[in-house]
Amino acid sequence: MFKIQPYGKSELALLYFPNAATVSGALSNLNYWIRRNKALSKALKKCGMPPRSKSFTPKEVALIIEHLGEP
Repeated sequence: MFKIQPYGKSELALLYFPNAATVSGALSNLNYWIRRNKALSKALKKCGMPPRSKSFTPKEVALIIEHLGEP
């Protein structure tokens, strides 16, 4: 079972994309998934996620899991 806790953005991206060639590639993929999912983007903005933060709070992680599923 996936643990809801704070994660660095790169750390969470690598959990979703473990076979990515680079960390930045995994992060780009995760950011793309988030941007493409309008409901998730809206929910993250509503909870106050700063666009340039380097980490996700447990609440943000829970929203991501709710919309994208577990990594």
